[in-house]
Amino acid sequence: MDFNVKKLASGAGLFFTRAVQFTEEKLGQAEKTELDAHFENLMSRADCTKHWTEKIFRQTEVLLQPNPSARIEEFLYEKLDMKAPSRVTNGELLGQYMEDAAKEFGSESPYGSTLIKVGECERRLGAAEREFLQTSAISFLTPLRNFLEGDWRTISKERRLLENLRLDLDACKTRLKKAKMAEAKAAMAPDFQETRPRNYVLSASASALWTEEVEKAEHELRVAQTEFDRQAEVTRLLLEGISSTHVNHLRCLNEFVEAQAAYYKQCHFHMQELQKELGRLPNAFALNSTHTMATPGSASDGNTSPVETDTLKIEEVQAPATGTRKAKVLYDYDAADSSELSLLADELITVYTVPGMDSDWLIGERGNQKGKVPVTYLELLS
Repeated sequence: MDFNVKKLASGAGLFFTRAVQFTEEKLGQAEKTELDAHFENLMSRADCTKHWTEKIFRQTEVLLQPNPSARIEEFLYEKLDMKAPSRVTNGELLGQYMEDAAKEFGSESPYGSTLIKVGECERRLGAAEREFLQTSAISFLTPLRNFLEGDWRTISKERRLLENLRLDLDACKTRLKKAKMAEAKAAMAPDFQETRPRNYVLSASASALWTEEVEKAEHELRVAQTEFDRQAEVTRLLLEGISSTHVNHLRCLNEFVEAQAAYYKQCHFHMQELQKELGRLPNAFALNSTHTMATPGSASDGNTSPVETDTLKIEEVQAPATGTRKAKVLYDYDAADSSELSLLADELITVYTVPGMDSDWLIGERGNQKGKVPVTYLELLS
């Protein structure tokens, strides 16, 4: 019990000494040991690295998981060292809803069959998103978290220890300075003109005591200087390791970009395939507009408008005198039947429209070839 009390008292005394030294430095009443410019630059660089790494880490978490409740749940599972349950992505959930709706509406109807196609695509997009999230968490988020929770904590601990040793060193310097001033005062030659003669025997004894105090302070200063230099070297090595941290984070950043590029490439591919599949399905808009525009009078006359024509006879279509345009093909397209024109990405074709034609399609010409082409696959140039 006595040992613990003594240890507590010693620790309290050391803390008080450091607090006094720190306060006097802030008030300009005590000298402060300054670190060299290179060391200061290393600390500034480390602080900057920690600041921006933390910001990038937090924002990447928001990017990968916008739901704050889900992020808190994942954080708790991680701290409890438990595996988080698998979570369905929004794309997968949307795809499931679309497929369920198609079953209710009838999978053979135009709307139902389209819902099935789009739902399947959304599920594939959701699966690609899940893979991207997992890859990004492993290759990018985990290294950043390891730095903040591992390397940076070690650096901060060693820097606090260095600051404490610096305060101890400066306190030793202050004690030595005061002891030397007292020793010099005690060793001054006697002044026989003093009205009250001093006790020169006691003065000589005090001088000897102050000399002993100076020697003790010098010894403590040497010990404090040695400990400070040793800790400064340890801290310097850790701070110089920030360069290796930057190299590691650069590699992780490249992996994150690669994962993003692969994810968006997959999404683009799935959407292209979905566009092709939708282009081959019966056009529900055209069917609905046909039934809407048909009137009893026109039916009794036996005449049909161009909109009501079930099959457009491509060979009979003639290009108008004005209104043709050039278009660049954005994606490959395979013709679904003889009325359509197959396309190759980046080629240039001539396009125009004819009365009664669905607005999602144009007539395309390439040399002697002619056929319907989807507007979504084109970039109109003029």
